[in-house]
Amino acid sequence: MKNINSNKNRPHYINPYFGGVLLGLLVILTVYITGRGLGASGAVKSAVVTTADAIVPIHAHTNPYYSKFISSDKSPMYNWLVFESLGIFFGGLLSGVIFRRVKKIRVERSPKITNKTRLTAALIGGILFGIGSQFGRGCSSGAALSGSATFSFGGVIVMLVLFGTGYAIAGLFKKLWI
Repeated sequence: MKNINSNKNRPHYINPYFGGVLLGLLVILTVYITGRGLGASGAVKSAVVTTADAIVPIHAHTNPYYSKFISSDKSPMYNWLVFESLGIFFGGLLSGVIFRRVKKIRVERSPKITNKTRLTAALIGGILFGIGSQFGRGCSSGAALSGSATFSFGGVIVMLVLFGTGYAIAGLFKKLWI
C-alpha cells in the first residue's frame, strides 16, 4: 500500500515514446509551414543583435554579421524562432505548475560539489554550446533533430557526433552531475 501512495506524490511526465511522436509531428509540421525545422540558436542570435543595436548601435550597424539582421522596418526580435523559444519556456513552466513539479528554485547538483561549481560548469557549458552552435550553423535541435527528420546526411552526422561525444566524455564530467 505504501508503494501506491508514493506513486501519487511522484511528478507526472508525458510518456517519452508519445512525446517523441509528438516532437516528430511538430518537426514535420514546422518544415511544412516554414520550410525549415526547429531550432533555438536563432532566437539567441536575435536577442544578441537586438541588445547590441540598443547598446552600441554604431558597432551593430557597421559589424558585417550583425548588420545582416538589422533593418529599419522590423526588429530582429520579430522572428518566429524567438516566439518558439518563448513558447518552449512558458510551456515548460506551465506544465511544471500544472503537475506540481515547480516548488522552489534550486540548483540540482551532486552533494560532492558546491552550487557555485555547478553553476560555473553550467555557464561554461552553455557558452561553449553557443559558440559551437554558431560554428555548426545551428543548435542541436536545428542541426540534428530537424536535419535527421529531413533525411539530411549532415543532420545524421551531427546526431552521431553529438551523442558519440557525449558518451565519450560523460565519465570526465560525471562528478558534476552525480
